Amino acid sequence: MTMLIAAAAVFLLMHLLIAGTRVRDAITGVIGEGPYMGLFSLASLAALVWFGFAFAGARTSPDNTVFWTITPPARHAAMGLALIGFLFMVPGLLTNSPTRVAGGKVVESPDAAKGMVRITRHPFLWGVVIWAAAHLIANGRLADLILFGTLLLLGLFGPPSIDGKRMRALGDKYAAFKARTSNIPFAAIVQGRQRFSLGEIWWRLLVGLIVYGLVLAAHPYLFGVNPLG
Repeated sequence: MTMLIAAAAVFLLMHLLIAGTRVRDAITGVIGEGPYMGLFSLASLAALVWFGFAFAGARTSPDNTVFWTITPPARHAAMGLALIGFLFMVPGLLTNSPTRVAGGKVVESPDAAKGMVRITRHPFLWGVVIWAAAHLIANGRLADLILFGTLLLLGLFGPPSIDGKRMRALGDKYAAFKARTSNIPFAAIVQGRQRFSLGEIWWRLLVGLIVYGLVLAAHPYLFGVNPLG
């Protein structure tokens, strides 16, 4: 379990203390944006692989305490939340926006604040939050709480970090983009700064629904757990 905690801490702190902070600015100032992106991507991949192996080992550890087991109502809630998570994550990956990796040049595009970005500036990360919350409901073991709790924290604290990084790099251009959008899902729409447009996102939602169905069907074979019970 110690290895899993260490891997979770490294993975989380890499993204929160380096990726969107002035530490990143200092590093890129010395080695340049391209080399930084390459090195950080390799480090992130290595940390993620370590995290995955540590979780696999912790699942069978005697220290993997069970705090709760899932009930039928909780199972339905978890599956519903996971679906919503996919409807944010997949369209988020399919949407070009200023908050994506290397997406800064999109900030002046007429389409910068359209599609899923009308709902939230960070659709993928909010999808991760919702998806992780679903798994926290469904899995009451310590190893699962560490894994999905780490991903939930990354999804919650990632958006402010990205916004700060973009503000330092793009200044007034990103400030104007922020003024038209919101981090909290649907907040800009409720406040009248945006409007909901199903026509701009329907096919991305459809892809998200298909991916959810495929993952649900493959889940017992990929992860050894049947979400349907």
